[in-house]
Amino acid sequence: MNDGTGLVLYRVAVAAVVTGSFSLFDGAGMFVLGALGGVAIGLAVGFVVRQVRRRLDNPPAELTISLMTGYLAFFPAELLGASAVLAAVTAGVYLGWYTPERTTAHVRLQGAAVWEIVQYLLNALLFVLVGLQLPVVLDALGDISTPRLLEYAALVGLSVIAVRFAWVFAVLLAPPAVALRVTSWREAVFVSWAGMRGAVSLAAALALPLQTDSGDAFPARDLVLFLTFACILVTLVGQGLTLPLVIRMLGLEDDGLDDREDAKARILAAEAAVARLTELEQEEWVREETAERLRGLYGFRADRFRARFGEDEDGIELRSQDFQRLRRELLEAERDAVLELRRSGVIGNDVWLRVSRDLDLEDERLDS
Repeated sequence: MNDGTGLVLYRVAVAAVVTGSFSLFDGAGMFVLGALGGVAIGLAVGFVVRQVRRRLDNPPAELTISLMTGYLAFFPAELLGASAVLAAVTAGVYLGWYTPERTTAHVRLQGAAVWEIVQYLLNALLFVLVGLQLPVVLDALGDISTPRLLEYAALVGLSVIAVRFAWVFAVLLAPPAVALRVTSWREAVFVSWAGMRGAVSLAAALALPLQTDSGDAFPARDLVLFLTFACILVTLVGQGLTLPLVIRMLGLEDDGLDDREDAKARILAAEAAVARLTELEQEEWVREETAERLRGLYGFRADRFRARFGEDEDGIELRSQDFQRLRRELLEAERDAVLELRRSGVIGNDVWLRVSRDLDLEDERLDS
């Protein structure tokens, strides 16, 4: 919502430049309608896509729809004059909440891999586009001296950092319900210094139109692109590389909250499995020795993660690490054997891929 509302305001400002006129009343109406309309369209598209995906049992088709969902929300909102960014984001948040309830493990595993690559490529593409445009932009700014450009870049970068500090400390002084987890000045400094700029700023700058409605070139477009790139360089490189030093100077330490939540989730998951096992033990297809073996497995898993909340007197974590080391040695032996079968022509490539994938999944499972 922070990025979305910022981009809606940005759109209002760009529209004022393109048309050559601005009305506070019209601008406010455009902002409200753009934001509300974007959210409404995003929810509608998300609902429709959810109903379609829940009726599918085809991983490639589901992932294709997943990749298209952002566009399915973006284009209608753009055509109707609403915020296309908020529409896409809303559809994504809506489906991110409901999709795990309806998808299979196969789709989730493939989806995580696909989206990780897509996100990486999109971020890389944005920076490549800026890299391609930067020489052209610098040539177009030939009438502005280099010292003056550096001065502009420094002022914009410092302004962005200063506004971030001012906002975070304003939140720090707000009531606890608003301040949330920012509870001390050290945390406020850390959150302020972590305000790096990146893909969203680049996308916004690259989206500036080339001309206004009158046919004139968009004023100072090349300067905006240069300053955006400079701002990202200052914050992403300057603040990003110095962030570890700032953390040490502030004396901040990881509170371990993420690890505790992880352990709690795994303990409750193991307890839920044991409870379900108790219910199923009366079924004739559940063998007694199998039930006991699974009960021991889940019991060990729960004990292992409980040990992370206190002293590990029984050395259960060390035993678990030794087991994982042994299991990986055996998995590697399995991989070598299957690979040799493939090389000798005993099994085909499709079988090798399927078996190797199962072995890799077992290996990945050991990481937790």
